[in-house]
Amino acid sequence: MIIIDIVKVFVPTAFAFFIGIAITPILTHYLYKYKAWKKQSVQRTLDGREATISASLHRDEIKKTPRMGGVVIWASVTITILGAYLISIIYPYDTTEKINFLSRNQTWLPFFTLLAASLIGLVDDILVVSGRGGYIGKGLPLTARIFIVLLIGLIGAWWFYFKLGVSSVDLPFWGQFELGLLFLPFFMLVMLALFSGGVIDGIDGLSGGIMATIFSAYAGIAFFQNQIDLAAFCAVVVGGILAFLWFNIPPARFYMSETGMLGLTTSLAVVAFLTDSVIVLPIIAFPLFLASGSDIIQMLSKKFRGGKKVFLVAPVHHHFEALGWPSYKVTMRFWIISVIFALIGMVIALVG
Repeated sequence: MIIIDIVKVFVPTAFAFFIGIAITPILTHYLYKYKAWKKQSVQRTLDGREATISASLHRDEIKKTPRMGGVVIWASVTITILGAYLISIIYPYDTTEKINFLSRNQTWLPFFTLLAASLIGLVDDILVVSGRGGYIGKGLPLTARIFIVLLIGLIGAWWFYFKLGVSSVDLPFWGQFELGLLFLPFFMLVMLALFSGGVIDGIDGLSGGIMATIFSAYAGIAFFQNQIDLAAFCAVVVGGILAFLWFNIPPARFYMSETGMLGLTTSLAVVAFLTDSVIVLPIIAFPLFLASGSDIIQMLSKKFRGGKKVFLVAPVHHHFEALGWPSYKVTMRFWIISVIFALIGMVIALVG
């Protein structure tokens, strides 16, 4: 039985990777044909101040690197999931039915979340690369994106609370902690916190390597919990990310951008709750929380310390770039940190 489970997890993962590799030339042809990159560098920080250092680091209008590379991830995941499902329907044999991992209790919700959020992110990216004026050239306002994430979180929380009967979280080495109706806002806040970690997508190869590590950790947790369909879903996402990463390592052919990060972060929140390991999420996804936390610290410092900054530039990975670290060194060291914290989080989740 264990052999079948391993095949169910790893075979679709390989398919997702090769599908992602196969569709990338088509995608990049159109991204470059229609010049799908930012037409200007970052001009303002989140608090409205002039982003002089960020603008000098990014120089998007000079690099001319397209956005929307995240399409490779969710497209390859979608093709793999639906392909396995259709094969099991058209050829209803034991083998094909065991390969299908689209199930109501494990993968419907994270798959729906990944697709819905990714498509919303795609709209944002299209607006960003379309030019200037209004939302065009700037993308959806941050408040609109936050509202959308909270709405997706509310739908997910409702499903968990009313459909699955989940109202508590597991505290490692302690047990279940009952939240009652507070589970709903807690779920939404976790999803929002992960969404804020999307700022990690700022250096070639950085976000891809980190997200692949995080989803690999949750694939392992789900597998050991005997949630094989969910483990397969997480692993297939890793396959899609690795296909993206193949073309995103320096020099990047494209950036993941919002259509990738929005889908990945929101579906990650769902996976964390499905595995009842949301408490260790800040450990497994430490680089995401580090990136968003450094942004928050920077804004609070400038507001309450008379404009003084803690970092040369936030998020923190750009701080190291500003110190003179080559971007590839920042990326690889963050990859190492990501792997170490993911392993620690997995151990706590499984042992605790």
